[in-house]
Amino acid sequence: MNIVTQDDTDTKSARSKLNQFLLQRSRQSHTDEQAPAFASFERELHEHLMALERALLGDELARYDVDNKEVEGCGERYQRVMSSGKNYLTTAGEVRVERHLYRRIGSHDERCICPLDYRVGIIGGYVTPRAARQMSWVTAHLPPRTAAELFAEIRGMTPSHTTIDQQPKMISDHWETNRLTWESALRQAEGIPATATTLAVSLDGVMAPINQEDSTKKAAAPGKQASGPQGYREIGCGSVSLYDQTGERLQTVRYGRMPEHKKAALRQQLTAECQHMLQQAPHLKVVKLADGARDNWDYLSTLDLGLPSAAIEQIEIVDFCHAADHLKRGCEAIWFRHPEQCQAEFESLRLALKEEKGGVDKVRDTFKAQLASLSIKGKEALQTELTYFDNQRHRMDYASYLQQGLPIASGVIEATCKTLVTQRMKCSGMRWSSPGGQAVLTLRSLVQSGRWQQAWCLIEAEFRIPVSIVKEQLVPESHKDTVSNVASWATVPFYINSAREYDSLPLVA
Repeated sequence: MNIVTQDDTDTKSARSKLNQFLLQRSRQSHTDEQAPAFASFERELHEHLMALERALLGDELARYDVDNKEVEGCGERYQRVMSSGKNYLTTAGEVRVERHLYRRIGSHDERCICPLDYRVGIIGGYVTPRAARQMSWVTAHLPPRTAAELFAEIRGMTPSHTTIDQQPKMISDHWETNRLTWESALRQAEGIPATATTLAVSLDGVMAPINQEDSTKKAAAPGKQASGPQGYREIGCGSVSLYDQTGERLQTVRYGRMPEHKKAALRQQLTAECQHMLQQAPHLKVVKLADGARDNWDYLSTLDLGLPSAAIEQIEIVDFCHAADHLKRGCEAIWFRHPEQCQAEFESLRLALKEEKGGVDKVRDTFKAQLASLSIKGKEALQTELTYFDNQRHRMDYASYLQQGLPIASGVIEATCKTLVTQRMKCSGMRWSSPGGQAVLTLRSLVQSGRWQQAWCLIEAEFRIPVSIVKEQLVPESHKDTVSNVASWATVPFYINSAREYDSLPLVA
C-alpha cells in the first residue's frame, strides 16, 4: 500500500517561526518602561501555535490518503482516476491536502469518492470531526451568524455562517435515519440512580415561527386552518424525570420535535424512555404530569409502560400552576369589582387547593355558591373555570401528592419548552423549516439531557467508512502450466483491511 504523506516543509517552517518568536521574546527586557505588552504576546503566541497546529493536522490528514489502483468500500470497487488538492476545515483553520479520488468501476459519470474523507470521517466533504463537533455544539446554543462571530473572536477556525448553518442539518439527516437505534443505544448506556423512587413524564408544546410552506400545510385541505397565529405552529416538547423520596429531581431527559401529526415521534420517544426505565427499576412510581389540554391526557392516560398496569403505581396530576391560573380567572369573574378582596380570596383558595385535603372541592363549592349572584357574562366566565375543575378534580389531590414527595408542578416541561424552543428558536427575525428546526432541537435535546458525549461518538462513527485497499497479486508462473486454459488465471484480489477478510480469499493450489 502506498500512503501519500504531506511534505513536512510547512511543519518545519511553523516550528522554526515559533522558536524564533520565543527566542526573540526571551531577549526582550521586561523591566523598563518599554516592556512589550503582554496582550500582544498572547495574540502572537496563539497565531504561531495555530500555524503549527494547522501544519501538523495537514500532515496527519495526508497520511489517511490512499494511492492505489483500486480500493473497495461500501460493497463497491473503485479505481483511481486523479489526484487534486482540497481545503479542509480543522479547529485551527483551513489546511490544504493533496489527495486521490476514485470512481466506481464500470461507471463514467458518477461522482468520485475520496478515501481520505471516508477514513477520517470528514463531514460534508470539508469539516474534520472535531471541528464539526465544536460547530454543532455552538450552533445548538447560538444562531449561525453569532456563532461565526464567536469563532472569529476565538481566532482558531473561522467558518462562515453558511458553513455553520449547514453542519447541523447534515448531521440531523443521519440522526433521523438512525434515530431509533441511536436513541436506544443512549438509553442502554444510562443507569437508574439507586435513590430514584418516582418517574415523572410530561409533554407540552410551544408556538414557533415556521416557514410559510410548512405553516400552511394544514390549510391545504378544504375548510382547514393552520393552527396558531399566522405563520406559527406548535413544536412538541417532552420530558422524563427521576425523583428521589424527598422530591429532589435526579435527572431529566428532554425531547423536542417539529410540528407533526399528533406528536407521533415525540410520543414514541417518551414511551420508549419510560419503558426502558421501568425495565431497570419496576418499583418506580409513575407520575403523569401536564396541564389540562385534552391531547396531552389522551396520550398520558393510555401510555404503554411495558408492564402490567396492576404492577405499577400510576398517578395523574394536573400542573398546579395551571390550576392556579384557572383559579385566578374564576376569582376575577366573581370579585372583579373589588381587586383587594379578589386577591385575598385567591390567596386563600390557592393555599387550600394546595395544602388542604379536599381542597379542590372547596374551590368548586365556592364557585358554585357565587354563580347565582353574577351577571350573564360573569356566569359564563365562572362556569368555564368551574367546568375545568370538575373535569380535572381527580387529578388535583395536591395535599396527598406533596405528602408522598411527588412533583405537582410541571416546571420541568415548562423549562424544556423555554430552553429548547423559546430561547433559541424565537429570536427576532427567525423562521424555521422543518429540517433546520429539527436539527437544532435534536442537538439542544442531547446537550440538555446530558447525552452529548455519547451521542457524538455515534455521529462520528457514522461518518467513518472503512476503505479496503485492493492489491493485485499475480498467480505464480510455476502454477500456470497446471491449468489448460491459461487465460482463466485472472489476478487474485488481495484485501488489506482486517484479519477476518483473509478467510474469504480464494485458495490457490
